[in-house]
Amino acid sequence: MPRASTDGRLFLSRVACGWLVCGFLALLALLAPVPLGHQQALAAEGVQMGSVTGLRLPRFASLRFDKTNVREGPSKTHRTAWIFQRAGLPVEIIGEFDTWRRIRDSEGAEGWVLASLLSGRRTALVAPWRKAEEAPVFAKLGAPQVAAKLQSGVVANVKTCQAGWCRVFGEGFDGVIKQGDLWGVYPDESF
Repeated sequence: MPRASTDGRLFLSRVACGWLVCGFLALLALLAPVPLGHQQALAAEGVQMGSVTGLRLPRFASLRFDKTNVREGPSKTHRTAWIFQRAGLPVEIIGEFDTWRRIRDSEGAEGWVLASLLSGRRTALVAPWRKAEEAPVFAKLGAPQVAAKLQSGVVANVKTCQAGWCRVFGEGFDGVIKQGDLWGVYPDESF
């Protein structure tokens, strides 16, 4: 636990420092590029890798802020094509150039955003292609009882995906949903 000294400086206990260091190292591991040998193996399998990060392309991310400018090209001198106005929306990263990422939204529109405006937090839209329909969320995998019904276009936080099902949560819901009912995860993706 942090404690303050008489001069206002903040000290952390060894346990808190340990957790902070572990969290920081885990974050670095997530952000680290794929090792060169692994990159070459993936490239041999036909998997495209980002030229800047060494991460897979395409891949999903989410918007970090409520206001995100999407530009026609990878610089601030390019015209703003549109502005997203909701943090947490999923986007698909389809290209990289320096500190810029080419993205695609759920409607297929493409543009460029600064990498710092994106988050690795996984989110998904519930069936945006099915207007005015609802998708069932079950409390547990294999449970017949529907815990919630989510309208098309609802943004869900995605915790895990496995064997065609994803664990999702958000305001007023927490459970599993069919992976095919989400835009923001690939059909065969597991994490």
